Amino acid sequence: MLYLLISCVSFILISKSFTHKPIQAWEGKLKLSSFWFWGEFSSFLVSWFQKSRLAIELFQPIICKLKKMMTFSSKVENVEERDSLSLLDLPDLTLECILEKLSPSGLCTMGGVCTSLRERCRDDRLWERHMMEKWGRLIGAAAYREWQLHVASRSRVRNISDQTKKKGLFESLVSKIWPFSWIRPKLATSDCKARTSLPVESVMSLYLSLESGKFWFPAQVYNRENGNVGFMLSCYDAQVSYDSRTNTFQARYSPYGRRATEDNIPWDRLRAAPVDTPSHKLHVTDCLHDLKPGDHIEIQWRRNKEFPYGWWYGVIGHLELCDGHENRCRCHYSDTVTLEFSQYTPGSRWRQVTINRKDHREEGDEADGFYGGIRKLYNEEEIARWKRLWPSQVLE
Repeated sequence: MLYLLISCVSFILISKSFTHKPIQAWEGKLKLSSFWFWGEFSSFLVSWFQKSRLAIELFQPIICKLKKMMTFSSKVENVEERDSLSLLDLPDLTLECILEKLSPSGLCTMGGVCTSLRERCRDDRLWERHMMEKWGRLIGAAAYREWQLHVASRSRVRNISDQTKKKGLFESLVSKIWPFSWIRPKLATSDCKARTSLPVESVMSLYLSLESGKFWFPAQVYNRENGNVGFMLSCYDAQVSYDSRTNTFQARYSPYGRRATEDNIPWDRLRAAPVDTPSHKLHVTDCLHDLKPGDHIEIQWRRNKEFPYGWWYGVIGHLELCDGHENRCRCHYSDTVTLEFSQYTPGSRWRQVTINRKDHREEGDEADGFYGGIRKLYNEEEIARWKRLWPSQVLE
């Protein structure tokens, strides 16, 4: 009977300990030790009571409760062990492989988790791959130069802004006075924003500026003004900006001409400039002696001296006295080169033009326009793109 009384008192103490309010934060260190103590003590009582059939019958509900508490204690320990693991505990190579698989939006989301992941997710190596996959065909040397100017401009603006926000003498004194330390969080917050802001010279900054449409960059637009007959099979310089809502582009052309802007330009009508020649300068031709009938070319053309050049697609044709037979053709030995624009009907004034192979510079007049430099097309993809843009009917 004495054993029974001691057991009852023990169970009353145990049950009361489980009904207490949650342990306070400052008592957190005692939490695991208390769980361990009551778990061990409960194991002892359960094994002791199981030896007696009478004890099992009388205290079966209490034994079940103790078993549940033991299970709960082990689950708490397992949860804490699992919570101690972190993504940053992975080896560097493994973490880099994971980050390389993320999309640009995934990298931005992952970078918001903590400071360490933010620095990793801004790594230029991760963003260079995304730049090449989406923007590599459009961002050429001219666009990168424009970006460098854009970065330098933003840096100057930031430096001026930082100078105007420097602490005055009064703020410096106040920030060092202990009783007014409640003022300092605001100052610290501004400093924190400056430290965590995205570097303007990073590849990530370039990518996000392109995606948001904030950065206008130089490119060339095929069939300007959505395939207007007057610009069919041509390619003109423009400043373009991306619209992520429609997955198209806006373009601003040179102020000369009938129209200065164009919207909803698809990707397949854009390219990076193939040569580093401004639209108002004559391209230096280096392929004149290699031109022969059947070669694909682009040639500069402009309406008058005030207009910018556009690049127009054509082929090298045969001279008037040549029958075009391969074995008898001597056109490539002549100083005169015939340029053909087959998109126009035979007899049209735009169908053919001849140039001098030895001394070719800008040729033409105010009536027919001015023909400038020539570049020979060697890339089959470039030629195929021009053919895909071929008009559905012959032009007059």
